[in-house]
Amino acid sequence: MSVEKVKKFFAELGEPEKVVEFNESTATSEEAASVLNCEVGRIAKTISVFADKKPILILLGGDMKLDNKKFKAQFGTRPKMIPIEEVENFIGHAVGGVCPFAVNDGVKIFLDESLKRFDFIYPAAGSSNSIVKINLIELEKYIKSAGWVDVAKLKT
Repeated sequence: MSVEKVKKFFAELGEPEKVVEFNESTATSEEAASVLNCEVGRIAKTISVFADKKPILILLGGDMKLDNKKFKAQFGTRPKMIPIEEVENFIGHAVGGVCPFAVNDGVKIFLDESLKRFDFIYPAAGSSNSIVKINLIELEKYIKSAGWVDVAKLKT
């Protein structure tokens, strides 16, 4: 199970308490915000897309969505969503638990500027009922970030 990979990832970093599991679903930004009693923007939504036929992850605020124009300006191509049934194979986590921790080798992870509004955020932790509370300094330290991008816009 994917959450076990994430728990192992944090245990190896000496932070086994980072992963928190709930009885309720945290699979969507709105569900996670409700369970955590926080604003939706603090939930770090992890989007799985192809850019030039290569799988990448983009973390953005839960109140945001990808902006196709900004994405194309940044990556030189339009984003193509990875089909739901293929996400786990390409990324290492199933939809609902996709996160930037313990992903498959070769998957580039980008952080959207929309996350910089917050002192800490809540990405998923590999399952549809788990999260990690993390600040941006820790996030950058623990994952192999490919850098910061500006590819999101507010959901309307």
